[in-house]
Amino acid sequence: MATVPCGSYIPYCGTQCKTPGSTYINVLSSHRLSSNECLASLRSSIFSSDFTRANLSSQQPRSTRGYKRSHLIVKAARDYYSVLGVSETAAKSDIKSAYRKLARTYHPDVNKEPGAEQKFKEISNAYEILSDDKKRSIYDRYGEDGLNDGPSMGGYGSSIFDELLRNFDGMGMGGSFRNGSSEGENLLYTLRLDFKEAVFGVTKNIEITRLEDCPTCKGSGAKPGAKSYVCRSCNGHGQVVSSMRTPFGIVQQAMSCPDCNGIGESRTPCNKCQGDGRVKKSKSLDLKIPAGVDTGNQIRCQSEGNTGQRGGPPGDLFVAIEVLEDPVLRRDANNILYTCKVSYLDAILGTVLKVPTVDGMTDLKVPPGTQPNTTLVMSKKGVPVINKRNKRGDQLVKVRVEIPARLDSEERKLIEELVNIGKAKVSSKAR
Repeated sequence: MATVPCGSYIPYCGTQCKTPGSTYINVLSSHRLSSNECLASLRSSIFSSDFTRANLSSQQPRSTRGYKRSHLIVKAARDYYSVLGVSETAAKSDIKSAYRKLARTYHPDVNKEPGAEQKFKEISNAYEILSDDKKRSIYDRYGEDGLNDGPSMGGYGSSIFDELLRNFDGMGMGGSFRNGSSEGENLLYTLRLDFKEAVFGVTKNIEITRLEDCPTCKGSGAKPGAKSYVCRSCNGHGQVVSSMRTPFGIVQQAMSCPDCNGIGESRTPCNKCQGDGRVKKSKSLDLKIPAGVDTGNQIRCQSEGNTGQRGGPPGDLFVAIEVLEDPVLRRDANNILYTCKVSYLDAILGTVLKVPTVDGMTDLKVPPGTQPNTTLVMSKKGVPVINKRNKRGDQLVKVRVEIPARLDSEERKLIEELVNIGKAKVSSKAR
């Protein structure tokens, strides 16, 4: 059993999970160029005549047999409002309500139809952006590109260069294609929490199923003791080259050989893993949930996803939080909402009530002369701010004054006397 504590910042809810003794896997490891350096270098050289001549002349004639052609596809940015089915002027409460409704419909544990899990991921991603005021403002101004590196390339965005950078990894900028290794896939796990567990945090034991190195072939994918042969499709290079058309012209693209999976050799596949190099295994994790999480937050546990193929880095585990509603208390960001009822006499004279809070029953002072629908504030009785346990929201109590529909004779007599006293005071002031 592994313990996954929450320590530094995570992109979604402000925490990051790290297994003891493990290291963080960066998007670009230390021996590679940074993304900015790669992008600057790529922009300055990839479209030059020297680059084109060098690559066109150095590549061998290609056969259309033995591998698939690769094309660069530029996709239109997603409309997060359409994903949730809300308007661009929708309030936060409407966005949250739409997310919860869709999440219940497409949750992988409920909906087993093909594509439901992908739809659930899109819904969660859209809610994560639109529920955050800062991210929503950036998205409204610049679209999806603004959430990455801001607007760029006069409307083309950075997706073209991101794709080119990934493809050029295989041509010597990291070697991810030359040895057939690939990064492991990310995993998604949905964790349901009780209302108070989300407020104060909790440690949960979860069981995940992931792909790990095959014990028979040690992750190589080859049958132990079997001979290997040079791949005929790529002549042992592990790569094949194709061309792709971009808004700037035709650029040659290297891709992993589909016949040998980038290894450069043809091997007899392992009987246990069928050549994948990985098999399914269960793993138990103790996951520390920070105080203050809410539905739509995600916790990222680095390197807890599927193991990479043939020495590639592992993927990550994303834990999507889903908080069950409390029958009495409601949550609005870091504030708790509650409605209490008081008699008209208590509203006039004032009183002290016992009201439920996340900390238990607490005294609430209702001041004399409290008007209907007045909101009383119970300071620091709300939800803790994530990673700031000393900072909490408030509990907001809305007072509903109850007026009796019927009065007995004695009550009516007393109220009539009060009315007469009130009239006498008004008339005396008028004089």
